[in-house]
Amino acid sequence: MTYLDTHVAVWLLKGARDLPQRAQCRIETDDEILISPMVLLDIQNLYEIGRLKAAPEEIFDILSATIGLRVCSHPFGLVVDQALREKWTRDPFDRIIVAHARCRGAVLLTKDEEILRHYDLAVW
Repeated sequence: MTYLDTHVAVWLLKGARDLPQRAQCRIETDDEILISPMVLLDIQNLYEIGRLKAAPEEIFDILSATIGLRVCSHPFGLVVDQALREKWTRDPFDRIIVAHARCRGAVLLTKDEEILRHYDLAVW
């Protein structure tokens, strides 16, 4: 089971040129690639401010078809309980995205250095 951070999902849409071999291999070999619903909200915000030209539904549909991406359905209350313990950041997106992965004991693909320092299963 592997979770994707927002930027990883966006980069995959562009063809994975910016992903290191280790991350690409993980995506190609893992049969369960997930995102937190918070990633969709993050993408929506980027879309609304003009940093992305594709809406979250479009990105999700493409990645669902190409890599089997799914949105995690882990109970949100449990995720928030975990997010309350992620005191290393004030960023609500990072807190929820990491909490989703941590609740499931799953790898999180991210380039974010703060996440890499604070979540042992974060990989880049």
